[in-house]
Amino acid sequence: MTIGSNIRSLRERKGLTQCELAERAGVTQVYISYCENGRKEPSMQFCKKLAAVFGCPIDLMLIHQPFNDYYGTYRAMEEAYKGGKIRAIGVSNFYPDRLIDLCKFTDVIPAVDQVETHVFRQQKKAHEIMKKYSVAHESWGPFAEGRKNFFSDPVLNGIGAKHGKTAAQTALRFLMQSGVIVIPKSVRRERMEENLNVFDFSLTDEEMSELAKLDENESAFFSHYDPDTVEFLTGLAR
Repeated sequence: MTIGSNIRSLRERKGLTQCELAERAGVTQVYISYCENGRKEPSMQFCKKLAAVFGCPIDLMLIHQPFNDYYGTYRAMEEAYKGGKIRAIGVSNFYPDRLIDLCKFTDVIPAVDQVETHVFRQQKKAHEIMKKYSVAHESWGPFAEGRKNFFSDPVLNGIGAKHGKTAAQTALRFLMQSGVIVIPKSVRRERMEENLNVFDFSLTDEEMSELAKLDENESAFFSHYDPDTVEFLTGLAR
């Protein structure tokens, strides 16, 4: 089954109109298995297929992992971007070495790099590299998916209490004031509303410094530099 047929099947099951489907086409990711399309399909045919299915330009397309033929895929995305099929292109999980390499040898600098970022892994070095190359830093997992006793952390809760906010809201505000884009994930309406209610307060310099000390500078999930992790991720494409 192709990507196009999968999307059409979703549209039929959900009873969506073309416009409603297009509204859900804001951000899409190219996974490792599809990175072969950059090599197998000349030009921007792959990206054009997606845009044709949605019936409008895609707002943002990201390469999900820095594996397989991501250069070929990125160049196909560049052509689709230049041809007006995609409004912005970027990457995900590209750490400084891979990001620098990509920026040096492509025409279009990634608009965004989406990497694991939360108070326990603040990605300070990666953030500076992104700033240097004018790439927006976006967080995935801003709550570390609840790991490390995230929501009961005494520092997050203590600072949040001073502002009448939860640990989650305090964590989001910290990232925002650090220049990091946050798009927290939730399926519960009350949590979505809570996550949006972070624009009516600011953390002091002292509070920012206190939260900065929580950085453990290691992943709460896995390392992209670990051979076992790389074998696992690339094995998903087989």
